[in-house]
Amino acid sequence: MTASSSPALPMSATRIREQLAGRSTSARAVLEQSLDVVAAREPTVHAWKVLGDASARRWADALDEDLDRRDGGLLAGIPVAVKDLMDTADMPTGYGSAIYAGHQPTRDAACVTRLRETGATILGKTVTTEFAYFAPGETTNPWDASRTPGGSSSGSAAAVASGMVPLALGRQTAGSLIRPASYCGVFALKPTHGVFDLRGVKGLSPSLDTLGWLARTADDLELMRCALLGDAYAPLDRLRASTCRIGFLRTHEWSNAQPDGRAAFDEAIRRLQASGMQLIEKRLPDEQATLADDQKQVMAYEAVRELAFELQHHAAALSRPLRELLEKGQAVTEAEYLAAQSRAATGRRVARELMADVDALLVPAAPGEAPQGLDATGDPVFSRVWTLLGLPCVNVPGLRGPHGMPIGVQLVGHQHQERALLALAASVHTVLDTHS
Repeated sequence: MTASSSPALPMSATRIREQLAGRSTSARAVLEQSLDVVAAREPTVHAWKVLGDASARRWADALDEDLDRRDGGLLAGIPVAVKDLMDTADMPTGYGSAIYAGHQPTRDAACVTRLRETGATILGKTVTTEFAYFAPGETTNPWDASRTPGGSSSGSAAAVASGMVPLALGRQTAGSLIRPASYCGVFALKPTHGVFDLRGVKGLSPSLDTLGWLARTADDLELMRCALLGDAYAPLDRLRASTCRIGFLRTHEWSNAQPDGRAAFDEAIRRLQASGMQLIEKRLPDEQATLADDQKQVMAYEAVRELAFELQHHAAALSRPLRELLEKGQAVTEAEYLAAQSRAATGRRVARELMADVDALLVPAAPGEAPQGLDATGDPVFSRVWTLLGLPCVNVPGLRGPHGMPIGVQLVGHQHQERALLALAASVHTVLDTHS
């Protein structure tokens, strides 16, 4: 597929749920539609590390036989992909590393357990970069196979973007959800840090690691959020443009934006203002200019401790980028680490003050279009600060670059206000998306 055309996509998760409830389709029929897309697209996209089609068919058939169970589960009958960083008792989990080739966990990660409890049809494990850092897997961008899908949630983003599944789990430590979502033209939510259970998910940096997910609509993100929390689902509120107050922030990292990324961000501001939304320019004080570097320092310091076993026993099997990260982590002193954490705490207070009069901040999601080549996954520079601060973030697709590739924008919300942030994201998407 070329970047000049968008995929012909199957139904959204919320639409699947409606049709299953109305008995106009079956869980097996929904699954077969997903598998048809996998068969057509996977030879080029390479989104999957493990495809559990046989077990998924058994699950879907069981749901169709037990309609009370199917109708009672928030995600019942909806195909979902799981990043191969998350333990699954019925499928191998390799964490993107040859060290764990064929590794079979004995129990599911907590998030996978929750998916099963809500009835989701788990289709398989999607490709991740090595331990969710920079060494890429084999996945290509669904819009242009010569370009990266981003990382580390590369397979999850590509599976959603190509229509293989409506929902996929990922995890972000720097920019592992927002960046691939921007490159692949889908929504992604990185919630407030610490809300969702990461037991059974291979860690890199506990202060930063955050469970998240990708979808093709904001309502689907909300459906997954409710399912994981055990909350009742209701469609997102539809906001009037005149009620939306958004602070736009070019950030201290603006010099890293490519010309196409700068043009897309400026176009987003123009369109949102023209729609009647209130756009207010914001600026982080110069004292917060170090936050992106602080994120790197915190990640390196914690990664060398999280991956101590792999470094001690399998150092030769680690990629050069990961070894370099761990070497940097070994050089960070405790005093330097605590100082970075202190600046992060100050940054959270400053961000609250900055956002006091707006619903969210509009910031870049990625430097620009997905880069050419598959030997790197792009730069997470525009997500580092917000991940360090633990704030909820959502990628909003809709814009295109000069080569027809997607370019997203990022909305940064108030802590623990994900539903409000997603409602705003849906409204922003309506304004930005002129290609549907």
